[in-house]
Amino acid sequence: MQRIGLILVVLGSLLATWVAVQSTTQINWKLFVPAALVGVIGVAMAQYARRAMTEHVDIVAGNIQDIETSLGSLVEKVKQLNRDKGTINTYDMRYKIDEMLLDDLNTFVEARETISVRYGLHAYADIMSHFAAGERYLNRVWSCSADGYIDEVNTYIARAEDQFVATLSRFQELRSAS
Repeated sequence: MQRIGLILVVLGSLLATWVAVQSTTQINWKLFVPAALVGVIGVAMAQYARRAMTEHVDIVAGNIQDIETSLGSLVEKVKQLNRDKGTINTYDMRYKIDEMLLDDLNTFVEARETISVRYGLHAYADIMSHFAAGERYLNRVWSCSADGYIDEVNTYIARAEDQFVATLSRFQELRSAS
């Protein structure tokens, strides 16, 4: 259903665009409106299919477990990087981030919408604000590593650790409260 919805979005958009460019002075509304409606119906179908899949009980349970596992792993690995920052060459820190953290970051990102389904938008916003800050700090570490700024690498890896610890802590509070 999601695929059909996306196809309708593309077809509706292309058809509406084609109708709109047929004349430079006026739009044929009798053709434009139905074409635009096809696109809107496609968006609704795709969103409904995505939401239905996200709310499926087995998927929610699996995603919640994936979120907790990936956050726990991120916290441990970022703590390790922070502990070892004195022994890791500044220019190599970006490679360590890529090697150690990308899988866990991707796992969390793929499952994150389940937080809003299970715990609500307020909880999602709270968790994502900490996670996003941690991710921004990791990006800063990566960039500083590429440029050789040792002081900033050391500062921002510690800040990333704090944010990921806060993310995991908040998520575990939600789990224990429900």
